[in-house]
Amino acid sequence: MPLRNRLRILAVSGLALFTVSASLPPASALTTRTHHPSGGGLSAVIRYTEYGIPHIVAKDYAGLGFGNGWAQAADQVCTLADGFVTLRGERSRYFGPDAAPDGSLSSATKNLSSDLYFRGIRDSHTVEKLLKVPAPAGPSRAVKELQRGWAAGYNAWLKQNRITDPACRGARWVRPVTTLDVAERAFALSVLGGQGRGIDGITAAQPPAVAPAPAPPAPAPSPDEAADAAARLLSTQNADMGSNAVAFRGSTTANGRGLLLGNPHYPWQGGRRFWQSQQTIPGELNVAGGSLLGSATMSIGHNADVAWSHTVATGVTLNLHQLTLDPADPTVYLVDGTPHRMTKRTVSVAVEGGADVTRTQWWTRYGPVVTSLGAGLPLPWTRTAAYALGDPNAVNLRSGDTALGFSKARSTAGIKESLRRTQGLPWVNTIAADSSGHTLFSQSQVLPRITDDLAQRCSTPLGKATYPTSGLAVLDGSRSDCAPGSDPDAVQPGIFGPGRMPTVENAPYVENSNDSAWLTNADAPLTGYERVFGTVATPRSMRTRGAVEDVSAMADGGRLTVADLQRQQFANRAPAGDLAASDLARVCAALPGGTTPESTGTPVDVSAACPVLRDWDRKTDTGSRGALLFDRFWRRAVAVPAAELWKVPFSPADPVGTPNTLNTSAPRVLAALADTVAELRAAGIALDAPLGEHQSVLRGERRIPVGGGTESLGIWNKTEGVWDAAAGGYTDVSTGSSYIQAVGWDGGPCPVARTLLTYAQSSNPASAHSSDQTELYSGEHWVTSRFCEKDIARSPALEVVRVRERR
Repeated sequence: MPLRNRLRILAVSGLALFTVSASLPPASALTTRTHHPSGGGLSAVIRYTEYGIPHIVAKDYAGLGFGNGWAQAADQVCTLADGFVTLRGERSRYFGPDAAPDGSLSSATKNLSSDLYFRGIRDSHTVEKLLKVPAPAGPSRAVKELQRGWAAGYNAWLKQNRITDPACRGARWVRPVTTLDVAERAFALSVLGGQGRGIDGITAAQPPAVAPAPAPPAPAPSPDEAADAAARLLSTQNADMGSNAVAFRGSTTANGRGLLLGNPHYPWQGGRRFWQSQQTIPGELNVAGGSLLGSATMSIGHNADVAWSHTVATGVTLNLHQLTLDPADPTVYLVDGTPHRMTKRTVSVAVEGGADVTRTQWWTRYGPVVTSLGAGLPLPWTRTAAYALGDPNAVNLRSGDTALGFSKARSTAGIKESLRRTQGLPWVNTIAADSSGHTLFSQSQVLPRITDDLAQRCSTPLGKATYPTSGLAVLDGSRSDCAPGSDPDAVQPGIFGPGRMPTVENAPYVENSNDSAWLTNADAPLTGYERVFGTVATPRSMRTRGAVEDVSAMADGGRLTVADLQRQQFANRAPAGDLAASDLARVCAALPGGTTPESTGTPVDVSAACPVLRDWDRKTDTGSRGALLFDRFWRRAVAVPAAELWKVPFSPADPVGTPNTLNTSAPRVLAALADTVAELRAAGIALDAPLGEHQSVLRGERRIPVGGGTESLGIWNKTEGVWDAAAGGYTDVSTGSSYIQAVGWDGGPCPVARTLLTYAQSSNPASAHSSDQTELYSGEHWVTSRFCEKDIARSPALEVVRVRERR
């Protein structure tokens, strides 16, 4: 019998630790009514309610971390263990050097490059050094205690339980972890947008005198080619990951209190999944929400007074320094005419079925030498020049303190204060609302302090091309006055201080869908920030355009409630369909003989598609007929340049309404329709098939239909399906809506919160909670949050488990 069932305690028996009231018992009650097992080991109480959501209570931060680590291991041990293999630099040892990691902890394309980087971080004691930095520049004692407890809880679960998940059952790579492992996971997430982007180029970098190199250097791109590649690399538009979030001020709501809808779009598989819980230390902390796996703090959530969410921001967290090398030695670079020798990191990793691989990495005062940022942006190391990657988040272990500050905040002012004090968020915006009716948007990121003036003075020819288009600065590394500057209010050198962050307070609504801060509130566009933060007066994504239309109309209508947030989440309106489907249906119906050439020139009869497009409801509900047809068409159409796709171009004076009017005379537009019709017919898919028959996920033997749609359609409820025509359509979801929360207040002691974890708590197919919330998501149903004690105690699914170390 599972431990959870063996230790079930019926709610009616009256657990001595808790009172059935709207408030928690005082800390003294928990301290006196619980005891540590002999030996002084850590312990916690976990109360499970519907859908396997744990409510974790402990008397201190170490105990809370213990309960958190235990409960995460119970649901996600294989996914977590896989991540720890990555952090230890052991993927090549267990999975082979040429296989690819899941991408949750870096953009490394092969296990070997991932191992070389993370083993190098470990060998150089990077994270240990950061853990010793005093707060606020380094992590606080509370965060370190949470991490210590998390590691102990994970290990205790491993020791006391049998793994049933076939993904790692009996695997020798599932091992106990250390506090350092947990901290290194936080480090990996911190550098995800910086060094994490450049791992392949960091680990492959070898000076031209060294032979043989791992691979011949790619030729240098032209500045224009590099600018295009950097723009593609760093753009948040049309990216798989992203998020929506909106906060409404009390003036727009039914009761004068704030409202928040958070809708992060994250992977449905692997180590960047969210996991839902409530975390409580009586008298100290009480917060509910979603944590990224392996995190000891709450990533997105709410407490009794304030709710917050995040969206991936447009700020560019890295920069390049173009080095001038000593002609006699390409491992020596010059700064103000003074030679500086690069630091060698010789790293060895074990490889499955072969000898260890040993490589040297090269580091400078600016960061590691890098020879590429993705396949599209080679940065060759020649005898005269090389590139070093600057990443201020490589000395940032403060994100846990920012999250802990949010969890303890009592208002949006408290959220803003946590951002000011800790400055720990590497790559997200923050959107918040509180029970008093306030709203906040802040793009408070750890960014290199590169002003437009610095870029103008110090950009190399490559940087003059990349900085305006993408925000990627390439600075002259031979001049010390070209290093990023510092702000007096910044917690670390070389970054912008909180006074420079794009921020909007107490607007009727604040919204972000992964574009820059410019249209946070479209009635009062935000300007005046440096290019490294993002753009101003440039085209917005279709998702931003649709979101601004929706939330501005909601704010104008007023009298908003949590139910309105729930309706917005599942409105599934396709803004691209509103703009283009009618015109496409008309030109389709007017085609001579109902045919038009596909992209290869072969005529295709598309006449049956015309009424389907005309009658489509312009939504991506599971029952929407025509949604799949338009989806497959639109994915092809957006490859047509905007100047050719639209008749009316973008105008900064109407950024939400433009571009518009589909150019139906463009040959590639009609070819996209013909290709789509041919594709669906070849797959045996009816043109008017309901979307849910061909967009689903497999859980066990059941296919669960899912609504929503792809990024380019502009749908709030984003769903990035995995297309397999031979298997019948979109057979899985790669990324999309993940931990969703709609939060408000009604004047009582408990927040009014509805949540949904789309892919459910557990990745173990044997778990009862591997698909239960996915079923809810399919039916557009929600979980009513049980935040207050009286609601937890009333749960018909209540199970209470006390977990402890055994020594």
